[in-house]
Amino acid sequence: MTRSQFPDFGTPTPRLSAPDLLLADLPERRPILDPILDSNSLALLYGPRGLGKTFVALGIAWAAASGGSFLGWKASRPHRVVYVDGEMAAVDVQQRLRLLGSAPPTLEFMLSDLNDGSPPDLGYGNGQIKLMEAWGRPELVVLDNLASLAGIKSGNADCWNDLQRFLVMQRRLGRAVLMIHHANKHGLQRGTNRREDVLDLVMALRPPADYSPADGARFEIHFEKARGLYGDTVKPIEARFDTDAAGVAQWQWRPAGHGPLDRAAALLNSGLGAPAVARELRVSRATAYRLRERARREGLLDL
Repeated sequence: MTRSQFPDFGTPTPRLSAPDLLLADLPERRPILDPILDSNSLALLYGPRGLGKTFVALGIAWAAASGGSFLGWKASRPHRVVYVDGEMAAVDVQQRLRLLGSAPPTLEFMLSDLNDGSPPDLGYGNGQIKLMEAWGRPELVVLDNLASLAGIKSGNADCWNDLQRFLVMQRRLGRAVLMIHHANKHGLQRGTNRREDVLDLVMALRPPADYSPADGARFEIHFEKARGLYGDTVKPIEARFDTDAAGVAQWQWRPAGHGPLDRAAALLNSGLGAPAVARELRVSRATAYRLRERARREGLLDL
């Protein structure tokens, strides 16, 4: 086979010696919502339907755009944020925004519900280019949600290869991206888990053990992947959305009762195996086995 007969698999990455890399003038990461999001962050927030994913995504976008705070995470200044929604009715987005108070002008929306034509499909290169041309130069983009924005034309909602290249491009441009995704019936994120490889942050929304549908938007946020974050920053929190007498949103949050390691150790000590722990905690089997090994190392398991 001649060189011209080989398929085009892209351009090779340039080589760089270690000394040259150490001396390279690379752009520094700039905090957007400290400590969880910075200028190069690729993040994913997922959870079951109806638990509050959009409220969390709007809270993050609002805080970043206003220079405010959300669930203890803070923006030092207003940032330009574009919120791309492919699923909700525009009037529903409007009603949720009214709950949040005075809207920051640096927060903009692109709503598929207001698109008279066919919205761009992020599963294709031309759809990605069209969207980038339309959104200008945001510092943070929120994509709500993957199922309604990517793979629409092909019917492949998990067209991850093309989407990953698009996300890496945003990182090179110094832009943060927060993707919203649905959980499957087992509480895990839908589709391939390969997407976690390139992501810096993966947050899972889960109902508390004593959750009731009457509680509304009440959930725990668990950090399943947090590149560069440690300690209290990545401990799970329990949050609840409510409104005051004037109808303005109020958030209450606190540390979740028990982290996944403590809960896994308790389940293992009760006689369950790692696969059963995975089902109970709504995590992957690989995560359950890692929790079991960590519990053993830290002496949390009964002999």
